Amino acid sequence: MKKFLSILMLLLSTSVAAEPKPGAEFEAVAQQISTDVPAKIEVMEVFWYGCIHCYQMEAPLNAWVKKLPADVYFKRMPALPRADWAPMAKAYFAMETLGVQEKLHTQLFDAIHKQKVLNPTDEKATIDWITKAGGLDKIKVEQAFKSFTINTNLNRAAQIFRASGATGVPSLIIDGKFITSSSSSGGNAEALKVADYIIENVRKQKASQTTQAPAAKKNSSGIYQVRSVIKLLSKN
Repeated sequence: MKKFLSILMLLLSTSVAAEPKPGAEFEAVAQQISTDVPAKIEVMEVFWYGCIHCYQMEAPLNAWVKKLPADVYFKRMPALPRADWAPMAKAYFAMETLGVQEKLHTQLFDAIHKQKVLNPTDEKATIDWITKAGGLDKIKVEQAFKSFTINTNLNRAAQIFRASGATGVPSLIIDGKFITSSSSSGGNAEALKVADYIIENVRKQKASQTTQAPAAKKNSSGIYQVRSVIKLLSKN
């Protein structure tokens, strides 16, 4: 009997230890961020093409995104905490405008980190690279970099970075309310697990709001309802 109780306590302690902690592995954003589709759960990656950790996140993140359920959608947002990150933010939005973002996204990462042929802070070289890699007219690429739309998107990117409270990249913002990162979670795979944890709680919150049902207690897998998470976060 004592042996059984010892094993049970060990399993329970392991379950608790594995549960992401608010204020550690994730936290509330500094200011709530509006999402594109309120009826669904948004996962936004904040990244920089010049970041090696973002490059290393690409493979596990892409595999994870492919398995997302129908009520969750994914988007990217280039980080813009400082001026020398602007060329890559411009590159992301310009590629979107020119219709080559999907084609060149991974190639741009590779050019910087694998082939090491591009300085991510060099705007002129970035324009030349996009022109060549995309088979585009250079004048059109230059116009895209200088367009009003790009400036609007840059302002939005800077606002989101500030509102998220991000301290580095890659970071994942879930439903405009919570943020986790590879550094706070302990690695890329761990960050995705924390994102799964938050998604589950946000889903329960949305269901609760729809049905007006009282918040349920902690379930057998050790997952807290998002209201409990918010309460814990508010204490930090």
